[in-house]
Amino acid sequence: MARVTVEDCIDKVPNRFDLVMLAAHRAREIASGAPLTVERDNDKDPVVALREIAEETVAADALQHSLVQSMQKHVDFDHPEDDDDVLELLQSEQDVPGVVNDEAPAVSEVDAPEAEAPQGPEQG
Repeated sequence: MARVTVEDCIDKVPNRFDLVMLAAHRAREIASGAPLTVERDNDKDPVVALREIAEETVAADALQHSLVQSMQKHVDFDHPEDDDDVLELLQSEQDVPGVVNDEAPAVSEVDAPEAEAPQGPEQG
């Protein structure tokens, strides 16, 4: 089969930039071991991906969904903790030095030791 061109695929995926993204994603899938839906005919993975899109042996919508999903990061949701855990955490913080406690008075500038004035050399 002759080499496939972008013009063969443009009626399947009208936006050329989307076509490039989908073909590149499919080529990476093929390189990682995904089964081919067309004969390889000694073509490289990007050409096989374009041929699959042109012959509609892979759905462009499925490729689009797979591409978006591959770019998403897994995010853990922060679930609210039990009240007992929060109280235990607050109580444990009271014993940590350097953690400001609402009940303990804060050190202010008045309570801080005054710096002694530098003294010059003694004259004598």
